[in-house]
Amino acid sequence: MKDYDNAVAFLGQWGRFQLIFFFLLCSTIVPNGFGAFTLIFLTDVPSHQCLVSDTNITEDWHKSIIPVKMVNGKPELSSCSRYRLDVVRNLSALGYIPGRDVNLTDLEQENCVDGWSYSKDIYESTVVSEFDLVCSDQWKRPFTTLIFFLGVVFGSFFSGQLSDRYGRKLVLFVTMAVQTVFVFVQAFATSWVVFIILLFINGLAQINYLAALVLGAEVLTGNERIFFSSLGSCLAFAIGYMMLPLFAYFLRDWKSLLYALSVPSVVFIPLWWFVPESPRWLISQGRVEEAEAILRKAAKWNKVQAPNAIFEDCSVSTLCVTKCYFYAVFCSKFSSNFATIYIFDVARFSLCAGYFGLSFNAAQLSADPYISCFLAALVEIPAYISSWVALRYLPRRLSLIGCFLLGALPLFFIQLVPENLSNLSLTLELVGKYAFTTGISLIFAYVAELYPTVLRNTATGICMAVSRIGSCVSPFVLNLRVYFTYLPYIILGSLAVLSAFATLFLPESFKQPLPETIQQVEERER
Repeated sequence: MKDYDNAVAFLGQWGRFQLIFFFLLCSTIVPNGFGAFTLIFLTDVPSHQCLVSDTNITEDWHKSIIPVKMVNGKPELSSCSRYRLDVVRNLSALGYIPGRDVNLTDLEQENCVDGWSYSKDIYESTVVSEFDLVCSDQWKRPFTTLIFFLGVVFGSFFSGQLSDRYGRKLVLFVTMAVQTVFVFVQAFATSWVVFIILLFINGLAQINYLAALVLGAEVLTGNERIFFSSLGSCLAFAIGYMMLPLFAYFLRDWKSLLYALSVPSVVFIPLWWFVPESPRWLISQGRVEEAEAILRKAAKWNKVQAPNAIFEDCSVSTLCVTKCYFYAVFCSKFSSNFATIYIFDVARFSLCAGYFGLSFNAAQLSADPYISCFLAALVEIPAYISSWVALRYLPRRLSLIGCFLLGALPLFFIQLVPENLSNLSLTLELVGKYAFTTGISLIFAYVAELYPTVLRNTATGICMAVSRIGSCVSPFVLNLRVYFTYLPYIILGSLAVLSAFATLFLPESFKQPLPETIQQVEERER
C-alpha cells in the first residue's frame, strides 16, 4: 500500500471537509480549558473568622473576640481561633472593656467551635466555604486538586487502550458526554466526599483531549496536521481557559459556575457525533471499505474526484494489526520504544509540574483572582504560536530542549531579584510559564509523530498518564515555600534541566511521514 498521505492527497489542503473537521474537533477541546483551572475559583479561600453569634456580649467584645496575629510582619485577625466565648461572656457581663480593663493576650483561646463567617467581597460561596475546608481541614484543598488529577491519570492510562481498540471517535464522544454530565452533577454534591468522587469521574473524562489530538493528527495531513496539533487544539484550550475567569466574574457562587460551564458542551454534543472516525485507525483494523467511504464523502464535500481505488493492495497483514497492545509497545522487535517512553515520561512530568505549578501560582499574583487567572491564560497565546512556528521550521528535539532551558533559567534567576522589583519577578515567572506551555504543545505533536497508528493512542495515553503525576504533585511543590520561599522554583528548574539532557536521546521526527505500522518505525530506526 502506498503512503497514506499520498493516498489521500486528492482531497487537497483546507477544503470544506478539513475546515469543518478542524473547527468541530477544536470545539471539543474548549471545555478542557475549564478543567482543573476551575478549581482556582471553586477552592479559593475567602477571608474568614470564627463565627460569633452570641448577642449577650457588648459591641466592644464583638470587635475584640478574634485574636490578632502577626503574619509576615503584619497584624492580621486570626482565621482559626477566638477567645473563649464563655470567658468573654462573663467579662462582658461584668462591664469590663477589652484592652483597658483586660489584657487580651492573657485570655485563653479556642477553636472555631461554632463554625466560620466568610467574607463575600469576592465570592458568594466556594467549595471551601460550603464545606468548611479551612483550619484543621485545610489539607482537603490541595487534596481536592490531587483527586482531580488522579482521575486524569487513570483516564489517560486506560483511554489509550480503549481508543486503539474501539476507535477514536467513540472514546471522544463518550468522554465528552461524561465530562458534561459530571460537571453539572458536581453542583448537587451534599458533602466534600461526594464532591471529590464526582470530581474524580470528571477528571477521568478530561482525556477527550488525547482522543481529539490523535484523531486530528491522523485525519489531517501535512501542514494541516501541524497547525491543528500545535496551534488549533492549543488555542481552543486557551479560549476555554480565558473564558473561565469571565464566567467566574459574573457567577460568584460555585454552583452557578458549574452549571454555566456545562452549557457549552451541551450545545455542541449533537454536532460532535458528526466528527468522522479516523481512516488510518479503520485501515489498521482491516476495515478498509469504511475508511474509503469516509474519504469519498470528504471528496464530495471538497468537490473533488476520488480515485476508483484509494488504498491499493491493502490487507490486514500488511498493516500489522495487533490485539496485544502492551506486548506491541514493549516487544523486543520494538526495543528502543521502551527507552523513548521513559524519556517522554520524564519530559512530560517536568513540563506538567512546571506548567500547573506556575499556573496555580500565577493565579495568586494579583489581589484580583479574575485578573490573575486571565493573565495566566493570556500568556499561552504567544506560547502556542511559538510552538506552531517551531513545529513547522525547527527539529523537534532542538525545540523541546530550548523550551526546557528557557523555562528553567527564569526560575533560577528569580531568586536574585530584590524584593522591591516585584514586577521583574512576575515577568520572569510568566516567561517560565510561556516556555513550559510551548513545550507541552510541542510534545503532544512530537509523541503522535513517533508512534504507529496501531499504537499511537496507547503510547500517548501512557505518556500522558505518567506525566500527569507532575500535575498531581504541583500543588504540594508550591506548598514547600513555607520552608524556603524559592524552593519550588529550584525544584521545577532542576527538573527542566534534567529533562533537557534526556531529550537529547529522543529520535527525530521532523519532516518525516506519520508511521502506520511498527515495521515502518523499525525501518526508520535502522
